[in-house]
Amino acid sequence: MTPDEADATTSQDALLDGRIVLHQPRHGYRSAVDPVLLAAAQDPRPGDRVADLGCGAGVVMLCLLVRLPEIAVIGVERDPHLADLARRNLAANGFADRARVVAADIADAARLAAELGTVDRVVTNPPYHAAGGHTLPDDAAARDAGHEGTVGLEDWLAAAARMVAPRGTLSLIHRADRLVDILRGLPRGFGSVTLTPLWPKAGRPAKRIIVTARRGGRGPAQLAPGLVLHEADGGYTAEATAVLRGGGALDG
Repeated sequence: MTPDEADATTSQDALLDGRIVLHQPRHGYRSAVDPVLLAAAQDPRPGDRVADLGCGAGVVMLCLLVRLPEIAVIGVERDPHLADLARRNLAANGFADRARVVAADIADAARLAAELGTVDRVVTNPPYHAAGGHTLPDDAAARDAGHEGTVGLEDWLAAAARMVAPRGTLSLIHRADRLVDILRGLPRGFGSVTLTPLWPKAGRPAKRIIVTARRGGRGPAQLAPGLVLHEADGGYTAEATAVLRGGGALDG
């Protein structure tokens, strides 16, 4: 995508120190660091298929494809404009042959699973706010991205679970204070849970957490080392910089 191809409703941004060129909406929902961190927490094997449910403009997909040249990625996005934007971003960054985007609603999880088949990994960045818990923003895109509507957290997890192959994984980033909801909502048959906390600064409670569960996993839950994002002065820590700018993996 060239600057001339981006319309007035989008802006051109860069991720991973310019390794990714991203066009995203100027207003409403705009990607922050969370999808970059979610992508960095994945370690698929060569040849794996990864699905991103609610892919938006394609940030998780792009970060995965830059770091892992031997995987294929499928994005699912119900907003036709965002789905088209994700396709354009993938093409602009040279990944059109390794990825595709399906315009579909996860509320129709059975049809989606039948159409796409199973994948080795499902990643997702669901809305953070439970229905009825917060004042809704006026912007429809921001409201849909950040606030649960008719599709709640359990529905997101159930839709993701339908697509995960045996021994495959389901991974999401969410608010740390909704961890109990996440663990309760994990479908039956998913275990070997790994929790990766993300602290805003050292000594502060985690605000975000990445939860990964394996279909058929029988191992005990484990708490990964996690990541401190900011120094006391507000700048990124060296470890966070290696992930957010260097494109490195999030260990754990």
